[in-house]
Amino acid sequence: MQAVSSPVTSPPTRIALWGNLISVYILWGSTYLFIHFMTERMPPLYMVSIRYLIAGAILYGYARLTGTPAPTRAEWKSAGIIGVLLLTISNGCLSTGLQYIPSGMAALLGGLLPVYLLTLNWVSFGKKRPSNLALAGLVVGLIGIYLLVKPDKLQGTGGIDAKLIGVGLVALGNFVWAIGTLLTPRLALPSGTISSGIQMIVGGLVLLPVSLAVEPITLFSILDAPPKAIGSMIYLVIFGSIIGFSSYSWLARNASPQLLSTYAFVNPVVAMLLGTTFAGEVFSSQSFIGAIVALVGVILITLGRK
Repeated sequence: MQAVSSPVTSPPTRIALWGNLISVYILWGSTYLFIHFMTERMPPLYMVSIRYLIAGAILYGYARLTGTPAPTRAEWKSAGIIGVLLLTISNGCLSTGLQYIPSGMAALLGGLLPVYLLTLNWVSFGKKRPSNLALAGLVVGLIGIYLLVKPDKLQGTGGIDAKLIGVGLVALGNFVWAIGTLLTPRLALPSGTISSGIQMIVGGLVLLPVSLAVEPITLFSILDAPPKAIGSMIYLVIFGSIIGFSSYSWLARNASPQLLSTYAFVNPVVAMLLGTTFAGEVFSSQSFIGAIVALVGVILITLGRK
């Protein structure tokens, strides 16, 4: 299938650009902690599917009630493809991977995303070589993430095989996320909130039967979820999905891959700070240095974007 380019629109304002970036920086940095809370005692794929079905229904219903035209069949198909890539596969891999490795290691592996984004955009999607400054920022950012979470201090819930499964799932999720991100501006998607709603509805609908087939749950197991899991899911629905994902979808259509990829350097910083505050994790001097180095990488990539 040949991708259909989105209509040409006016350049986004700086306020809109940085407002959406800050939303993704902060809110998505918190999702690692809340995904862990949500799935401590509940199957991950099931909880993820319910989360996206609720958030998607809210976004789609709001868009239609406020006058957004009904999407065409082609727009449903395009948005559904992105939803399966970003939410069914990528987020499903992340949530499952967090059962095998700690959230700090998952945040560290998020540093692979800029590598995937810049490389895929260079060799396949955009045929566009990043600037030397952006490449330098990429290297600096990866070094910062390595220092931020010291790998040899991380302990998973199982042996080396379990850790390899977790690392593999999170790495695969990031790779698929990069593909979905670069594909987004190349498909005929509906504009605004309704696009995010469709992506979540389709992503949740595809993931739910997979969960019912492989996890020990029923369709109504959500009624037996503990309050901590329900509260975490509500937070993820509002701040991770409705606000955060909508901001990311807007950025995928309006920002360069170099600039968009910087969130993968900031999210681990936010994740570590929240882990220190709410989960009793130790924020060492090395982690502090890593956070500073990662932010320097963000600055270099931002200055080096074309």
